[in-house]
Amino acid sequence: MSQTSGAGTGTVALVGGDEWTEPCSTFDTRLLELAGTDEVLVLPAAAAFEHPDRAVERATRYFETLGAKVTGLPVVNRRDAETDANISAVRVAKFVYIADGSPLHLRSVLKSSAFYDAMVYAFGRGAVIAASGAGATVLGDPMVDPRGGAYTVGLGLVPGLAIFPYHGRAAEHLRERSVDLLARDAVLVGIDEQTALVRTADAAWEVMGAGGATVYRKDSKPKLAKSGTTVELVTAAIPR
Repeated sequence: MSQTSGAGTGTVALVGGDEWTEPCSTFDTRLLELAGTDEVLVLPAAAAFEHPDRAVERATRYFETLGAKVTGLPVVNRRDAETDANISAVRVAKFVYIADGSPLHLRSVLKSSAFYDAMVYAFGRGAVIAASGAGATVLGDPMVDPRGGAYTVGLGLVPGLAIFPYHGRAAEHLRERSVDLLARDAVLVGIDEQTALVRTADAAWEVMGAGGATVYRKDSKPKLAKSGTTVELVTAAIPR
């Protein structure tokens, strides 16, 4: 298990959904610059039951327009997450992108796995970790449970922060349930589609992309942060 031991040195990007579309190109170009690479490792585990190869193909076409190339990591089940070749690949990666799909399956594949530990290691060395939709949800802890809007355990790359993707078109009753059940020591952020909430090492969170991010805290009014603005999110230290 990765331990919380101070701020990480990489960049984390939480995308609200509809990744790899033209409105995302501005922040994805910035992420490539921060990573210092033109190579992106795409993890399609969340799409294991929805043609993961298609997710990789879509990412490949998109990143080609940004002058970058994609390598798909064949990690779709727990066995794959303990395979030496996959672990070695993510350990030295500079840019890892976790695709959308099923958050519960993604969590079952990654949690307490050698692959996830290697990804956290890469993050601590400066890698960019981007995740969209289900991927963004799972990186938080607590994690919004897609089965009803309550909370469960996430991976905790971003401790104390719960992520609600597709905020711009989420069902109101699910959003309200997540807000009502939010713990007093946690923060819930609703991120619109084609929008990223990005944090570099020792920097504030910045909203980038087509929409905005809405911050919810217990017994406080929600606050909307528009694209191009920063958000103060006091959460636990990010593991490294």
